[in-house]
Amino acid sequence: MYYRRKILLALLSVFDGQLTAKQFQKYLFLFTRKQEIKSFDFVPYRYGCFSFQANQDIATLAKYGYCTIAENRKVRFFELTKDDDFFNTLKPEDRKSLLEVKAQFGNLRQSDLIRYTYRQYPYYAIKSVIAKDLLNSTELNTIELQKRHYHEKQLFSIGYEGISLEAYINKLIINDVNVLCDVRKNAYSQKYGFSKKTLELACKSVDIEYVHIPDLGIISNKRKELSSQEDYDDLFREYEKTTLKENRASLLAIRSLLDKGKRVALTCFEKDPKQCHRTCVANALMQLPETDYKFKNL
Repeated sequence: MYYRRKILLALLSVFDGQLTAKQFQKYLFLFTRKQEIKSFDFVPYRYGCFSFQANQDIATLAKYGYCTIAENRKVRFFELTKDDDFFNTLKPEDRKSLLEVKAQFGNLRQSDLIRYTYRQYPYYAIKSVIAKDLLNSTELNTIELQKRHYHEKQLFSIGYEGISLEAYINKLIINDVNVLCDVRKNAYSQKYGFSKKTLELACKSVDIEYVHIPDLGIISNKRKELSSQEDYDDLFREYEKTTLKENRASLLAIRSLLDKGKRVALTCFEKDPKQCHRTCVANALMQLPETDYKFKNL
């Protein structure tokens, strides 16, 4: 079993085997603040800090009978059903941190727990739909100051190699990206969060539009046996002469988004923009007439 999933089961165990979904996310968040290398990343969400990965993991654990997911009066609960003493399989520092979270916050009402996270970590409250019911005007203003609002249209490039879905989404939020243009031929990934449906839902949950533009992708068999930068450069020269030229309409569709004042990010897998065709797409967009937007790699 993945170590991070043992943490989730240990968390439920420490809190007497049952937590609401909101409590679960908040306690897990506070626990990870104590970790040097965090087991989970979080995004600002409807009720504050939220980990897509943890939510997926708890669903997987429920599937295999370690816990149940129930709903009562529109409140979701996670309940431990198989306790194999995962707490004692954790690293000593993680056991200590879980007990500290329980001691410090275990007696708080759910509303007070959420209020605490909003006050201490205001960035994670910027998408909250309940902040106005929990905080005073000064605290709400602190959250408002965490929001990124840029009036300049801009083109970005971002790869998801080596980072979590949450870290990826946070990069988009911090740069006030409005539209994510996925230029993969096939929007599928074995890495959690980056297949089309999951990525689209994650973007929608933080008010980012997702658009898949497969016409600008490169078929997978052309991406095999790329062992040097020269191999990539050869591939991209061919791509610019063929696919990119043949699909100018798709390129202009992205330009149309920029012309409407959108802040648009092109995405694919590779971390290194020199080894990804999204850079070719970005260069082509920057070379169009009357370009009045800037370009930045994230």
